[in-house]
Amino acid sequence: MNSAVGWLVASYLIGAFPTSYVVARAFRGIDLREHGSRNLGATNVYRVLGWRYAVPVGLVDAAKGAAPVWLFGPLAPGIPHFGLLCGIAAVVGHVFSVFVGFKGGKGVATASGVVLALAPWALLSVLVLWAVIVRLSGYVSLGSVVAAAVFPLASFLLHGTRGVPLALEIALALFIIWKHRANLQRLAAGTENRFGQRAAARGSS
Repeated sequence: MNSAVGWLVASYLIGAFPTSYVVARAFRGIDLREHGSRNLGATNVYRVLGWRYAVPVGLVDAAKGAAPVWLFGPLAPGIPHFGLLCGIAAVVGHVFSVFVGFKGGKGVATASGVVLALAPWALLSVLVLWAVIVRLSGYVSLGSVVAAAVFPLASFLLHGTRGVPLALEIALALFIIWKHRANLQRLAAGTENRFGQRAAARGSS
């Protein structure tokens, strides 16, 4: 049991690595928490720094979710669904990173990595849905919320997920939706930023 706790802590720490913060600091000398939406996620990296930085950040953030599932999940065979628990720990680490004052992103990319490791066909289906919604509406946040809400159903239909794993996936989806509550308020008020709007990073070239 102690080793299992250690793997969960390790999963949290992997997820907590503040990719966007490190990239913005190292390559542009700025604190991303002071620019754009002030969120430490790939979407804000795109708004402030552009695609060249956002794509690698998003891929690393996704890997932070997949790696604990693949690496640590098999190490505690006596604990049911331990890989999913490790993935959830990584998402929590990403959202509440100990390295940057328990701030972070909204968990979408890291959760996508978890889903890739556990339910790839469900991930593919919600990625298509996400892309369609973002293309038609222009709102990344709306696409992310809808994709999170639909994912448990897709996992049930495409992978036969049920019982405790399905409950954990529903909890993860609700957590991501909760993290987007401010975005939902701005969507309702008509003040949410559309995808493609760039924010100038103060002090950057």
